Amino acid sequence: MAFTLIKNGRVLDPETGFDEIADVLIVDGKILEIEKNIDLESFEEHNNIGEHTDNDIIIEAEGCLVMPGLIDLHVHFREPGYEYKETIRTGARAAARGGFTSVCMMPNTKPVVDSLDTLEYVNNKIAEATQIQIHPIAAITANQDGEYLTDFSTLYDNGAVAVSEDGKSVMNARIARQAMRLAANEDIPVFAHCEDINLRARGVMNAGEKAKSLDLYGILNEVEDIIVARDILIAKETGARLHLCHCSTCDSVTLTKLAKEAGIPVTAEVTPHHLTLTEDDIDGTDPNYKMNPPLRTKQDRDALRQGLKEGIIDCIATDHAPHSDDDKSLGFKEAPFGITGLETAVPVIFTELVETGFLTPIEMAEKMSYNPARILGVDRGRLQVGADGDITVIDITEEYEIKKENFFSKGKNTPFDRKKVKGRVRATIVNGRVIYKNIGAHESLVESESADHFD
Repeated sequence: MAFTLIKNGRVLDPETGFDEIADVLIVDGKILEIEKNIDLESFEEHNNIGEHTDNDIIIEAEGCLVMPGLIDLHVHFREPGYEYKETIRTGARAAARGGFTSVCMMPNTKPVVDSLDTLEYVNNKIAEATQIQIHPIAAITANQDGEYLTDFSTLYDNGAVAVSEDGKSVMNARIARQAMRLAANEDIPVFAHCEDINLRARGVMNAGEKAKSLDLYGILNEVEDIIVARDILIAKETGARLHLCHCSTCDSVTLTKLAKEAGIPVTAEVTPHHLTLTEDDIDGTDPNYKMNPPLRTKQDRDALRQGLKEGIIDCIATDHAPHSDDDKSLGFKEAPFGITGLETAVPVIFTELVETGFLTPIEMAEKMSYNPARILGVDRGRLQVGADGDITVIDITEEYEIKKENFFSKGKNTPFDRKKVKGRVRATIVNGRVIYKNIGAHESLVESESADHFD
């Protein structure tokens, strides 16, 4: 009988509102007890437990938040096809270091995850690589060409948790409607990347005076807003469960609010970078500020924050998009869109939104764990007796600098390098097993049943 005991942490359960200093005892992968000052000797005596084994762990969590394991609905692990940017294994390592116990992997790989063969390849890699929960997402159309629908039912039955054309939109409205109608029939969520590619044209950053001053082509808010409105209307007509990825504009918030008020089954996510950065942070020389959708205005950022606070936007997702140093060294105009995000999300969100008082710690847990679990329809995101032992422990007392050279991800492309933050992940626990810990100067990760440690 293996156990993990977390002592003296601030325990947060978004479902019940529980927010107290307590101990958490996990036995054989399930939360057995949440109480103050759990008497471990009495527990061991009552259960006839002898000497401790190597699998028994006690974590001192004073000064830490103890919340349900974080869930990221939007990551790019690049495998197959772009392993030089990231692999499923390195992405999983980055997720564990960032406090994420579950992630959803987008299908825009090479080949695209549009067939049972490719999905099985991905599932095998997942089984080999990691202790965290990795949920693959399948493509909406073959090769993401926007023409022929994939076999949603077969892909869903074999582990795909949703369908998405992420990286682009299904531009043909007729095909988009067919996809949502099929998804509704199969009860499969549709994760929508909302971008009118024709209207985006050659844009590389937000359209406005800043883009003009830097002599860079701009991306209008309407590039996103037009497809958001279209997809919401199609979801209304078909009944599909629509999830709006990486919202970046104030009108995306407004449209989502109207959709929810009308009873349309729509959810939405926002990234840490769109919640904390704006176009004013861009000087045109650092491609680590180039992302899609782009950093917008302060007005957009503030609307996104308020939408998140009010529950219009349901959750925070990283859109983890690692690139090689060579790719990102091409200059702002030519470098690919995207930044790595799994290892910076917790400190950036805690420092910018929680420590400032905009979100409470339990709201952070709701947006980064409980709500994503509800969108996926999985029984996670809760920290209660009987729940799975997926837990993230976050030290909120220490100020430190984000250092990209310490990332487990292959991608070092972040605008947050050297940012001073609080909120260091001390432990990531999946099914009661500590798969990542960072105690003092010692940082270690367990990747497989062979307990392979990386110090």
